[in-house]
Order: sequence, then C-alpha cells, then structure tokens
Amino acid sequence: MAINPKILNPGENIVLSTRTHFKALIVPGILVLVILALAILADKTFVGGTFSWALWGVAALLALWFGVKPFLEWMTSTYTMTDRRLITRTGIITRRGHDIPLSRISDVAYERDLIDRMLGCGTLIVSDASTNGRVLLHDIPDVEEAQRRLNELLHHRDNPSAAHDGT
Repeated sequence: MAINPKILNPGENIVLSTRTHFKALIVPGILVLVILALAILADKTFVGGTFSWALWGVAALLALWFGVKPFLEWMTSTYTMTDRRLITRTGIITRRGHDIPLSRISDVAYERDLIDRMLGCGTLIVSDASTNGRVLLHDIPDVEEAQRRLNELLHHRDNPSAAHDGT
C-alpha cells in the first residue's frame, strides 16, 4: 500500500499511508452478485446456444465494469501523510496526484455519518491556502486518528520547539 519511495524528498518520513476504506467495495460487490444472479436466471429461462454465449459475454463485461474496475481503483488509490506534505495518488491507467505541503494547510476536519461510524471510517476535510480551498478525502479508515496525526504534524510545524519540550 505504500507509495513509491522515489517520490519522497531526502529526509522525508511517512507518518501515515492508507487507502479508501473497504466500504467502497460493498456496492460493486453487490452489483456483481446481482449481475451473476440475473445472468443465471436469464440463462436458465431462455435456453439457447448463441443467446447463452452473448448473455454471458454481456454479463462478463458488466461484471468487469461494475466490479473489477472499482476494485482496481481502490487498489491503486493511496493517501499518504509525511512529515512535510499530504500526498494523494489515484488512477488505474492515468495516474493523478495531488500534494499539499503542510505549510499550506490551514484547517483539518472530518465528517462521519451513521454508516461511517459503524464501519470506522469518514471523510477527512483538509483546507489549504490554495485556490482549491478544500480537499475531501472520502472513506478514510480511522479518520479521527488521521485528523489527530495531521493536526500533530501541523502543531510541530508551527511550534518547532514543541517537539523538544514535550508539548
């Protein structure tokens, strides 16, 4: 799950590296099961050689699109917090990245709805000084801990002496 060490600067250390919570795979998993059930039902109802092959071909394409694609997106998306910046990387074929230096972060908050609280995840909301304003990192596992660690990094950045005097 870790990011490529080549993108880290000399002396930069990873504080937290995670990906979206597995809840992002629940709906795609259910869709694949529904597609499979409908394909089996249609195959048993409308018995026919060519139709059966076409049916299973369409079912396979739908399963790839609604099941495998979200899984690959989940596997290739990472959120990494270092002692200098917040790094996001997403994408299967076309990779997208966003780095926010800690010096640009002005506020860190989180949101958790009922399902998020039950599953132990939430949305981390990072406000930065750029024109983007806010970056939403959805479905972060243990979002309260991620917010606490990011706030701790920001505190040490703003108060370098705090690292030495224990505050």
